[in-house]
Amino acid sequence: MSVEFYDVKNRKKVELQDSQISKTSYSSTTKGGAERVRYAFRGKLPDGRNVTKFCTKADWDAKNVPVE
Repeated sequence: MSVEFYDVKNRKKVELQDSQISKTSYSSTTKGGAERVRYAFRGKLPDGRNVTKFCTKADWDAKNVPVE
């Protein structure tokens, strides 16, 4: 399977295979003190640049790739 990312520098969509993808989560605290967690896939382009795509928790859990 693959995930489609947007390459900001070249302004086009790129598809990366599961072997080039990892998943990560970002947590932050809101003004009210609640913790918010966002889920994302991270990929590495052939020229060494990183790309990120935010996703839902269901998509994040379903993808079988290493956690960063």
